[in-house]
Amino acid sequence: MKILITGGNGMLAKEVKEKFEVENEVIVTDVAELDITNEKGVYDFITNLKPEYIINCAAFTAVDKAEECYELADKINGEGPANLAKAAKAIAAKLVHISTDYVFGGDLNIEKDYKEDDEKNPVTVYGITKLHGEQGIESNMEEYYIFRTAWLYGVGGNNFVKTMTKLGKTKDEINVVSDQHGSPTYAKDLTDIIYKAIEKKIPYGIYNATNEGYTTWYDFTKEILEIQNIECKVNPVTTKEYIEMMKVTQAKRPFNSQMSKQKLVEQGIIVPEWKDGLRRYLKEEETINEK
Repeated sequence: MKILITGGNGMLAKEVKEKFEVENEVIVTDVAELDITNEKGVYDFITNLKPEYIINCAAFTAVDKAEECYELADKINGEGPANLAKAAKAIAAKLVHISTDYVFGGDLNIEKDYKEDDEKNPVTVYGITKLHGEQGIESNMEEYYIFRTAWLYGVGGNNFVKTMTKLGKTKDEINVVSDQHGSPTYAKDLTDIIYKAIEKKIPYGIYNATNEGYTTWYDFTKEILEIQNIECKVNPVTTKEYIEMMKVTQAKRPFNSQMSKQKLVEQGIIVPEWKDGLRRYLKEEETINEK
């Protein structure tokens, strides 16, 4: 099977490449090879290459910066996926796209979690543009998978786990937000979801795709340090307190990023619990650092 992966320099794309290249012909592009915001360029490239699947990992993910760069963010997150969808449909290819919990309002009672069809009410430029991307795909083709993920981390580049590990090793105490709830998601586990969806040929559509279980950034941090036997006091603070202490200006963060995975489970795709994903990630990092 011929598979095109966009956003090739990103963390997730590298995981996807590693997983799929074992049994498939994989072509990886980044913006230098394929600018997804260029509609004609996308059409020409894809209709010439004729992949069976396109896995779109390209995105503008800088949530705070997006508030100042609406036009650029919307080109990449909104128009880009629509361009891919049009080209994919022209050659009867399937499209896999990565979206986000930010398409929801993030203010749902924390006793509940978001289902795929719940009302969309993005309150940030990032969320608005990612929703535009979903809508651009839905309006231009039928054979697609959109996977909404959250709190993603993995090997390669900086991520929350690495940051907290470094702070835990260098400081006596750290302050971490305790009133935002979600599911830390290991990039390898998200990749497995994508792989199994294609392998099983589950029904096309939108799926929530994070690790199972819910936590807060505060409890996530405590688990990160505990697994590594790092002694550092972790202080819980509210989002408001954190912003005031750090003197930062940031886009609104969802207080509730909890998304139900029941739809995946019904298709026979069982997602590992977030603590399990974290342990495997830390083991992988440890192995890499030993080399």
